[in-house]
Amino acid sequence: MEAAALVALTLLLGALVVLVALAVGKRKEEIREEAEQAAEFAAEASVVKGTAPKKPKQEKQRSRKDKASQHTFSHPLLASSLKAHSGNVTCLDFSSNGKYLASCADDRTVRIWSTKDFQDREHKCLRANVDLDHATLVRFSPDSRAFITWLDNGDAIRIFKMIKKDDGTFTFKAAPEDFPQKHKAPILNIGIAETGKFIMSASVDTSIHIWDLKGEVLASINTNQINNSYATISPCGRFVASCGFTPDVKVWEVCFGKGGEFKEVARAFDLKGHSAGVHSFAFSNDSHRMVTVSKDGTWKLWNTNVEYKKQQDPYLMKTVPCVSSEGSLTALSPDGRVVAISDGCNLAMYDAASGKLEEEMHGVHSMAINDLRFDVNGRFLVCSGDKAIRVFHNAPGYRAAIRDMQDMLKKAQNEAMKQRLQQQINDAQSALDTVLAAPVD
Repeated sequence: MEAAALVALTLLLGALVVLVALAVGKRKEEIREEAEQAAEFAAEASVVKGTAPKKPKQEKQRSRKDKASQHTFSHPLLASSLKAHSGNVTCLDFSSNGKYLASCADDRTVRIWSTKDFQDREHKCLRANVDLDHATLVRFSPDSRAFITWLDNGDAIRIFKMIKKDDGTFTFKAAPEDFPQKHKAPILNIGIAETGKFIMSASVDTSIHIWDLKGEVLASINTNQINNSYATISPCGRFVASCGFTPDVKVWEVCFGKGGEFKEVARAFDLKGHSAGVHSFAFSNDSHRMVTVSKDGTWKLWNTNVEYKKQQDPYLMKTVPCVSSEGSLTALSPDGRVVAISDGCNLAMYDAASGKLEEEMHGVHSMAINDLRFDVNGRFLVCSGDKAIRVFHNAPGYRAAIRDMQDMLKKAQNEAMKQRLQQQINDAQSALDTVLAAPVD
């Protein structure tokens, strides 16, 4: 009897020892993970502030709650993740000269990033503070020396000028007055025409306003689409377009006289063919192509290089099944070769000519993607959806360019042309190989 009790006691003590050892080991692992998180956070902070990271022992350990909120993502085409914002990023825009990316967030700042740093370890940026408010939208001016923002609380447009100081750095100065409040519903998008002649603002009802640069409304458009789901200015600066509840996209031309005076907003053409409402759309850089994504589960590519004043309609080039949902966005590479579609937190890239799905990225952000665009040179695709900005290499664009040049090489009869095409193919292939071999940030 005593022997049995002794055995039971021994087993109990042994189990307790094992449990204590496991608990100690688990706690050591937690401490190690917290130290790593603290070191990572210090490194990120040093990039923003330009200071050397402190040793992990000198950093305050981040709470377990903070650790749980961190969203990690990796993909072979991920060039970098830009992480200077302390709030959720709401909008992105590239400058016309291709040198800068602007981002705004609910942390009351606008950040200006240098695109040449995208593939570096450190991603430096300039910060513009939005006093007593925060910007939900940001757009560069055509000369890349100013940007406009939409104020969340003020419900108005505010212009910021980028002023270069004697030491070569920039400072930001807001215009003395914001634009007057004209919209009666939440804002959807804003933009500045590449011609520099007008500014557009669109809200979620059916209204679009065309402004001059001083804040006077030149014209107002009623889209008659029950609601607007997206609206934008074409890259050429001639057109304003919108989509919404109806299964089409409406396009208007903003017309000016030879002396630069505003004349009228005239209906240009419609894109008709979807069987349900259109989520969003995008133009190619020359506005000769447009892509649309719809609730009907397809994206469509259109040729819009038509003489619409002679009643010529755009014609449909491609219809491709895709996964889309409320809030899905689309982007078309500047050369019209690649279509990008967002679906919640996920992203897909297609070859525009064939409709082939080239790349899929799942869980890119911790929240739904809220902005998506290619840079003006077609090298990168960027998106936002939480505090980070994801920058992807446009590998499908390189592949499409190589295929097009190979087709041209087969048809070329001039020897000099053949040599030039072959060199371009070699350069593009080298660039693609470099992209695919690059380590993920």
